[in-house]
Amino acid sequence: MRTVTTLSRTATGDVVPTAAERAAPRAVDRDPVIAWIGTVAITLLAAFLRLWNLDYPKKFLFDETYYAKDAWSLVHHGYVTGYVDDANDKILAGNLHGLWTSDPSMVVHPEVGKWLIGLAELATGMTPFGWRLAPAIVGSLMVMVMIRLTRRVTGSTLLGLVAGILMCFDGLQLVLSRLALLDIFEAFFVLCAVSCLVADRDWFRAKLAASTDVSTGSTTGTGWGPRILWRPWLLLTGIWWGLAIGTKWSAVFPMAAFGLLFWVWSAGARRSFGIRRSLLKSAVIDAAPAVAYIVVLPVIVYIATWTGWLLHASVYEQHLSNTQYGPYWGSYIKHDAHGFFPELWQSLRSLWHYHHDVYAFHTKFLNDSTHIYQSNPLGWPILNRPVGVDAQLDITHAKDAACSATGSETCLRQVLLLGTPALWWFATIALIWSAVCWVGKRDWRYGIVVVGSLVTWLPWLRYDDRPIFSYYAIVIEPFLILGAVMLLGEMLGRAPAGSPRRTVGAVAAGAVVVAVIVNFAWFWPIYTDGLLTQSEWIKRIWFHRWI
Repeated sequence: MRTVTTLSRTATGDVVPTAAERAAPRAVDRDPVIAWIGTVAITLLAAFLRLWNLDYPKKFLFDETYYAKDAWSLVHHGYVTGYVDDANDKILAGNLHGLWTSDPSMVVHPEVGKWLIGLAELATGMTPFGWRLAPAIVGSLMVMVMIRLTRRVTGSTLLGLVAGILMCFDGLQLVLSRLALLDIFEAFFVLCAVSCLVADRDWFRAKLAASTDVSTGSTTGTGWGPRILWRPWLLLTGIWWGLAIGTKWSAVFPMAAFGLLFWVWSAGARRSFGIRRSLLKSAVIDAAPAVAYIVVLPVIVYIATWTGWLLHASVYEQHLSNTQYGPYWGSYIKHDAHGFFPELWQSLRSLWHYHHDVYAFHTKFLNDSTHIYQSNPLGWPILNRPVGVDAQLDITHAKDAACSATGSETCLRQVLLLGTPALWWFATIALIWSAVCWVGKRDWRYGIVVVGSLVTWLPWLRYDDRPIFSYYAIVIEPFLILGAVMLLGEMLGRAPAGSPRRTVGAVAAGAVVVAVIVNFAWFWPIYTDGLLTQSEWIKRIWFHRWI
């Protein structure tokens, strides 16, 4: 048994809480009903904005042309097949017969996001509303998770609700929630994984506190502290990581980084309860067993998401072995496997070769490609190059009656993947502030902001010589918003209500939130394909690179 010795008071005379007291939950609701009402209300507002007129424009936007058809093929065939050349026109006309071939298609992203899109299509039809429904639902749920994570991290229901408002009124998150692309799913799964990891941190510290004798400040067990192998929140974390990687491979970077952060958090918890050499001991007693949760389990979940492919591996082996990316397979397919386990092993080998060639496609075959909307990732946080996903130009009075009220000007409609500038620019400043606070204050909460932002952003610098797009930054956004809200909390301060300091802080923080909402409203037409005159559109295109 080890006795934990702590300081009783700070230099200013404040009582220092014990480690057990610090391990208590930080957010204690005086009225949890009000907290949940606020959470649900903001989530429903987000859902309304994302579902409103969701089927417009009634056409395939940007890469929807791939994912919507791939998703339909998945839920009907179990794997992605090819389709005829004029499939888009026929789908929009309501004709779905004879559009998909029996030959498998080479897909270059995992299948979780496409399965979700396909399930919504299966429920509501192969229409623009159908293939955009799943992203809209997930984008709305993302706002709810953002609220609960921020509330847990800051200990403030108010700041949690502010985080939800900021995400609700972000243009990038809104537009991606209204498109059948994969990135909104990846961002949601990463956010859920990190939220569960933070919950595990609280849960683990509560378990350590439960093993502490409050009267003596001693921990039970050996000099290593208690061994806690069952970690329910860590189990959920692993599942979410598996789904994130099963949507886009780029999720492996935050999974690895937060795995290391988990180790540091666990070591810090043990050190706070008097365990010496906690970093080394935690590596053995916490990190090593956690490999099953945050490495092995995600791999299992990831492979399980390819079940449809595995069940049809022979189709791929037959049709794709002599393509430009091959040879895929190898001599092992010359002899048919018989029995469940031999067939499974052969399918897994084929899936491995398939992954090898998909990786080659991403890292080699795109290097010499260009795209009008590609952007350097260094400028993503400041919105250096948004992506135009739809544009209807030179709309005259004869083409659209609504344009007749504008006078002699021609009109246009546009959907632009652009974050709300007031939010992103303030959040970029908050990221710098978070890095200073993480180092200067040694506050673990700022570590979530800094680590989460950097590992979802900087790895893209390796691929700045190929077409990559600013909307990939949607995975960075939750961490930027968390940093922004924590900076707003600092502005608000802890001064007594009604004091000049609190009043000034409240006005300043409130002004930021209002600016985000007003800014979002100003850009609403170019988020939703609204009708604008040329002059009205120019007022919203603040920089030449936004065209």
